[in-house]
Amino acid sequence: MDTIISINLISTNPAVRSGRPCIAGTTIEVSAIVIAKIVHMQTPDEIAVDYHLTLAQVYAALAYYYDHKAEIDEQIAAQNAIADAFKEKRIGSRHSPLFG
Repeated sequence: MDTIISINLISTNPAVRSGRPCIAGTTIEVSAIVIAKIVHMQTPDEIAVDYHLTLAQVYAALAYYYDHKAEIDEQIAAQNAIADAFKEKRIGSRHSPLFG
């Protein structure tokens, strides 16, 4: 008989990052690790150093992503849409437009 062992390194809490999955004990979202790996093409070692995480935490975030890919991809797309809207409206910009 097999014994299933769980590594509890990912957590969700409605009071932290609107309930989006994070590395337990931090506010680092799983999506941030995914973006670092897939978009910025960082290695797990580089991500661990940049975010001050263990390799186990990085791999747990990536494993969680691949197990919940559609959900995390949707969260990333929603965050990108918000960022694009802010850019379009120049919200958060410290510089005045050069033209216009």
